[in-house]
Amino acid sequence: MTMTNQQLFERSCQYIPGGVNSPVRAFKSVGGTPVFFERGQGAYFWDVEGKSYIDYVGSWGPLILGHAQPDVVKVVQDVASRGTSFGAPTAAELEIAELLCQLLPSLELVRLVSSGTEAGMSAIRLARGYTGRNRIIKFEGCYHGHDDALLVKAGSGALTFGHPSSAGVPEETASHTLVLNYNDVAEVEETFNKLGSEIAAVIVEPIAGNMNLVQASPQFLETLRTLCTKHGSLLILDEVMTGFRVGLECAQGLYGIQPDLTILGKVIGGGLPMAAFGGRRDIMERLAPLGPVYQAGTLSGNPVAVAAGLETLRQIQAPGFFDKLSNMTRKLTDGLTAAAKKHGVVFSAQAVGGMFGIYFREIPPKSFDEVMASDRDAFNCFFHAMLEEGVYFAPSAFEAGFVSAAHGDAEIDKTLAAADRVFSQKS
Repeated sequence: MTMTNQQLFERSCQYIPGGVNSPVRAFKSVGGTPVFFERGQGAYFWDVEGKSYIDYVGSWGPLILGHAQPDVVKVVQDVASRGTSFGAPTAAELEIAELLCQLLPSLELVRLVSSGTEAGMSAIRLARGYTGRNRIIKFEGCYHGHDDALLVKAGSGALTFGHPSSAGVPEETASHTLVLNYNDVAEVEETFNKLGSEIAAVIVEPIAGNMNLVQASPQFLETLRTLCTKHGSLLILDEVMTGFRVGLECAQGLYGIQPDLTILGKVIGGGLPMAAFGGRRDIMERLAPLGPVYQAGTLSGNPVAVAAGLETLRQIQAPGFFDKLSNMTRKLTDGLTAAAKKHGVVFSAQAVGGMFGIYFREIPPKSFDEVMASDRDAFNCFFHAMLEEGVYFAPSAFEAGFVSAAHGDAEIDKTLAAADRVFSQKS
């Protein structure tokens, strides 16, 4: 007999911490029972109880082509039939490395890894090894994986070093990380004026997606680039989420910013575990076996993941791909905004490429504090009402959403009709 979502969750809690293998899946933020999914196709997926949902999570971004895209499935099957892992070089690894360097002008050398966390951790180690410095700047609300140095929250005031945001992170590790306010140009300038010679790197999401979607101002990113160059620090753009999701040259192409190092993930694996970090040749050549900075991974460049990534990257290069994706995403956010306004609900939304953010506040936020000032209770009610309607948004007011190439007018129209019904209940 098929088990229900509730039964599966209760059983999972007996064997998995919190019943889930990644915290946001637990529905702690929104309340209720997590949905257990069984299969996906295109813009839809189905839970174990047989209910279908229009999916706006897309495995948190990688599924830019939709679920079970036939060409991706075929290459995965073909490659898996010849072996799932070798722990040795393959020609496909070279092919995807060449392609990434061709698509992103900032990449001269690139190394494949298995997760965004691994890429972020490795980029930080490389930056420290290259500069001989220890200090790192990150920004409140940006998430770069669960590496100790990056699980840090803001200190008690300007120019105070961060504090661990997770148990198990030593204070001395966190003390090397400065946490500043996103989009605060003056604070960045003040910090570099006082500590510039000690800063190894600045790491930033050019479009934040882990405090909901928050766009960097052009001045903010330009200031980071200028100050890093002036003080000999490295600028690391975390494009795990935005990479090949907001455009073919990623967020750095949209902003015209050349980072020293770039972190990639999600889309480049086509839904399988793969990420990468890369950048200037002189920096990347500090990695072993060429240099003294050690980094390794048994499953790095896994042939099945590389195959899925190559096919995905091939398809998103089609003429007009991102124009169509962007238009469909804006249709969603414009429609949601109009439906909320019609019924007098305080709401705003924005979209960049295939990413979007929805907020229960009058205008889109520009900082972590503004995100936190949104009406989270209103979001939670909206989330559950839309779930009942068969629309699956991220189960948190602090996560960006994603539209895939499989989402068409029918799915968007269906979503907007559901939202109109939900908002009408609040008017």
